[in-house]
Amino acid sequence: MSPRTRVIVVAGAAAALAAGATVALAVVTSGHKGGGEEPLQPLSGTPPLVLDLGVRVDPEARALRLAERLYSQKPSRAGRRRRQAAGRIFGRYRSPEARIGAAFSAWPDTSLAKVEHLALERRRDSLVLLHLGFANLWAGRTKDATAAWREAAQAQRDSPSAQRAETALHPNFPPGQPFFVPSFPPPAGLGSLSPPAQLAALERGARRPDAHAKLLYGLALQRLGHRLSAQREYDAAVRLTPRDPEALVAAAVARFDKNRPAEAFSRLGPLTRRFPKAATVRFHLGLLLFWLAGSQPGSVEEGKRQLRLARADDPGSPLAREAKLLLARLASGQNE
Repeated sequence: MSPRTRVIVVAGAAAALAAGATVALAVVTSGHKGGGEEPLQPLSGTPPLVLDLGVRVDPEARALRLAERLYSQKPSRAGRRRRQAAGRIFGRYRSPEARIGAAFSAWPDTSLAKVEHLALERRRDSLVLLHLGFANLWAGRTKDATAAWREAAQAQRDSPSAQRAETALHPNFPPGQPFFVPSFPPPAGLGSLSPPAQLAALERGARRPDAHAKLLYGLALQRLGHRLSAQREYDAAVRLTPRDPEALVAAAVARFDKNRPAEAFSRLGPLTRRFPKAATVRFHLGLLLFWLAGSQPGSVEEGKRQLRLARADDPGSPLAREAKLLLARLASGQNE
């Protein structure tokens, strides 16, 4: 999920699909293989900047988002001026996000040294370690970059930065993580609330013994990069409704790990026998198979087959419509 994303709501299957499945689509249709030779010299341009601001709307968060947008705009004649403007904004604050932004805005100068110093101060901060990895990579120090990302992935495992570090460590996979896609709508009026109010409303709903409310709150957490917290909500939904395929599917999808993809598939696969006509099972099995596109031959074709089964199992369901849409996009992308 983009660090600039502000809308975290679960606005039905289409929104979750757009945020999750399309990153798999990008890998499927691009022929990306990942990996490659280690660079022997510094990379051109500036390292990426991905701040973890969640749904914060305080003045500093708004200022940092503006600075991040200035920093991240595509290179142009005005690019250096924009980075300088971003640096001035970052320089007003002393948070780790601001200090990383200020260091990167002055790249290369003493940027790497500043981020290394910050990492010494905050040895268990995944955000800092993630950006230490980016800084090392852009400086041509790929082994140091990999080491920093490994630390970032373990330091704060329930954070977006840990998830982004795993993305950097696994270039054969799409970025991020596959999302659970609910077949039921969110509460009426949720979309009219601000992102912080949406998250608060979903959290309040999840306190009740309501499996659907827990699934929706879990999805919001998952989209914010808090995958372990999301998994806990999905597991709570399973305890409430142990025979509900949606809850069981969500708990399986949340366990997708790029180091151990089998953990999710070992839960999801048997559900096809337990619920042979549940579109949600086939849909999510197809979705997860796309995440293996760069590492496992045949996964794309099997993923398509599962989506076709999801569409046939329940032709009028929201997930059947999403399966049809994704199949069409796959066909279009591969024919270009």
